[in-house]
Amino acid sequence: MNKAFASIKRGLQQAIRHQKGKRAGGLRLHVPPQVDVKAVRERTGLTQEQFAATFAISLGALRHWERGDRKPRGTALVLLNVIAKEPQAVLRAVERV
Repeated sequence: MNKAFASIKRGLQQAIRHQKGKRAGGLRLHVPPQVDVKAVRERTGLTQEQFAATFAISLGALRHWERGDRKPRGTALVLLNVIAKEPQAVLRAVERV
């Protein structure tokens, strides 16, 4: 029982650190800034369908993000930030695949 309790306690402490933006080993959780998804897409010159297909994003998710119904998170948000900063470089990179 002590092992189970210790494991649960450790997990809860990690969850609290994660919520505060801290990771094990003193690392901080990086949360990329939100982006204006429609503006990012328009700067690429792609339609919604083309943008979704090019970057492997569901068309439905893209439409929700552009309307503001939902916000991109995690890996999608990181990708959108990179596209926002260097759209042509990302487009060149995916064309080679």
